[in-house]
Parts: sequence; structure tokens; C-alpha cells
Amino acid sequence: MQGWPQARPSFFERSEKKRRAEQTCEPRNIAQQGEAAAEAPKKRKICSETRTTMQLQEAKEKFIEAWGGFGSNWGINRSMAQVHALLLVSEAPLSADDVMAELQISRGSSNMNLRALIDWGLVYKRLKAGERREYFVAEKDMWKVVRQIIIHRKKKELEPALKVLEDVQDIEGESKEKEEFVAMIQSIELFSKKADGLLERLVDADSEWLMSVLLKMI
Repeated sequence: MQGWPQARPSFFERSEKKRRAEQTCEPRNIAQQGEAAAEAPKKRKICSETRTTMQLQEAKEKFIEAWGGFGSNWGINRSMAQVHALLLVSEAPLSADDVMAELQISRGSSNMNLRALIDWGLVYKRLKAGERREYFVAEKDMWKVVRQIIIHRKKKELEPALKVLEDVQDIEGESKEKEEFVAMIQSIELFSKKADGLLERLVDADSEWLMSVLLKMI
């Protein structure tokens, strides 16, 4: 499986590796170590490169944790958001087993969240010739990600709300209370339809149009 990841160290394994690397790279008094002094610049370079790699991994882990918390703001659970974040920061496609090992979650949770992300249009399958295993990649164009979130939230929440607002106006009889109720519902419906129209424009727009609008607002 050349070019495809096999066993990837989990967050816990990388943290332990980072701790050991830091111990190995601790500064030592080499002034009286003869030939070791000549090797010091090379060793310092190796230690510096090791720390840079570990810092990158730590940043990825922090991003995954944070993205998991942000998920509730756009309608998904923490585990699903962390799976999405892991795929966002992964250079190569990952299998369900890779996701399970990285995030220390069950196979069922890994499969369920990957399928849900596919339904949202945020993750795609990648197949390799001769492989039965499925691999997954995240959409990394952030404008496309935002569009897919808007489309899904609009379909799941705003459109059903508009249907309810339309239905509850069909009331029998005539009374002042009915008129006040219908007037209130119509005002909510008007606002909701304007929001729906704005979201439609955002979905149909390209990133350059959106940036031009935002710049005018600043």
C-alpha cells in the first residue's frame, strides 16, 4: 500500500514521543566532552527539527479538540466534528480504522460519523484500485464547507419552520385574538423568508462576491 498510511500513532502515542524527544534534547554541559563538543551543533539542529515536528502535531491535536467544541454551533455533535477536523488536517486519505485509532473511538462511532459527514457534503470517499477498504477525505475549500453547512441547516431547520408558520395561519372563525395571532405569525414568517432568501444568495454566490460584500460592510 505504497503512499497510503498503515498504522498511525494515536494522540496519546505522539504525546509520549514528544515527552521522550524533549528529554533527549535537554541541554547538556559539553564544554569538557572533547569530540562531543564538535557534534553539538548537529545535535542541536536535530533537536530543533524534532521540536518543530512535535509542535505541529500538538497544534493539530489542539485544533481537533477545539473544532469538536465548535461543532455544536453549526448543528453536529462533538465526535462528528472531531472526525471532520482530523480529516481536515490529514494530508492523506484515512480509513475508518485510521479514524478509530487516531481519536480513540469505537468502530461504530467512526463509521456512523463518517457517513453523516458524507451526507452533509463535507467528506468524500476515496477508493484505491485493488483495495476493498474505503478511504475518506475532507472538503478543504472553506467556502464550499460553509455553503454545505448553510444548505444542510436551511433544509433541516429553516424550511420546516416556514412550513409550520404557513400552516398555523389557517384558523377557523374571526376574532381580535385571531387577528393578533396571525399578524404576529406573519411578521415572523416575513423575517424568516428574508433570511431564507439571503441564505439562498449566499449558497448561489461565489467567494469573490461574498468578500466584496464583506469589504463594503467594514
